[in-house]
Amino acid sequence: MIVKSKTLKTLYAQRHLYLLLLPAFVILALFSYQPMYGAIIAFKNYNPMLGIWGSKWAGFTQFTKLFNSIFFWRVISNTVLISLYHLAWGFPMPIILALLLNEIANNKVKRVVQTVTYLPHFLSWVIIGGFVFNLLSPSQGVLAGVAKLAGLRYDAAPLADPRYFRTILVASSIWQNIGWGTILFLAAITGIDPELYDAADIDGAGRFTKMLNITLPGIMPTIATLLILRMGGIMSSNFEQIFVLYSPSVYSVGDVISTYVYREGIGRANFSYTTAMDLFRSVINFGLIVITNRISRALGRSMW
Repeated sequence: MIVKSKTLKTLYAQRHLYLLLLPAFVILALFSYQPMYGAIIAFKNYNPMLGIWGSKWAGFTQFTKLFNSIFFWRVISNTVLISLYHLAWGFPMPIILALLLNEIANNKVKRVVQTVTYLPHFLSWVIIGGFVFNLLSPSQGVLAGVAKLAGLRYDAAPLADPRYFRTILVASSIWQNIGWGTILFLAAITGIDPELYDAADIDGAGRFTKMLNITLPGIMPTIATLLILRMGGIMSSNFEQIFVLYSPSVYSVGDVISTYVYREGIGRANFSYTTAMDLFRSVINFGLIVITNRISRALGRSMW
């Protein structure tokens, strides 16, 4: 009873803070948790005319159909590979840029670089896709124009070539997101105790030594947190980016779970089948988050 009374007193004392949180909880419940019951159509032969509860149960029929599909392993492998490419190239870039910007003494130069790299974050993938098309188009693109002025032949179509499509995805994603990631890591760097740098100066440490032994370990918890979040989405490639840039000629390397679900679910009204696939993806993502979190904790105990 004493514990309950203390809890009630604490809740009452902080009631204004909980009231401020209430709209966020309501939005979360309505748009994140309430729709979850719709996942049961993965186990039904869903008919929109009958509704979710009126449709007949199908057990694991949709999952059997999914695992036997000739497209299943293609979209799974494409999703994993594209996500790993984004992780391998896109995740370290903001860290490197933040470390380099932290070493720039001229604040004006630092602000200009931050602004220039951060601006693409405000652009939608429709706009960025237009830039990419205008840059790489074999007929009227910027590269085609430069090649023509130089007297060279340019008849390539990189966006329609499976050899280059994934590279274009990764490069354009880095260009859009590097500024936002850099801000996060620069904010983490400001939390490092300045006395550590003063002590390193007394010991005669150079900039590179301080970067490796003070700055990088100081932002390691932030790196670990963002890495966990990225690993949780490794089965969820950027739908908007791929949808804007891909075409049937690059389905073999660019068709991922989200685009396949869109075509099958929205285009062909195959709702139960695509829900089963999306549910499968969610379970894998959840497992990856748990595994990465445990690995991060183990490394944290041994290294940080």
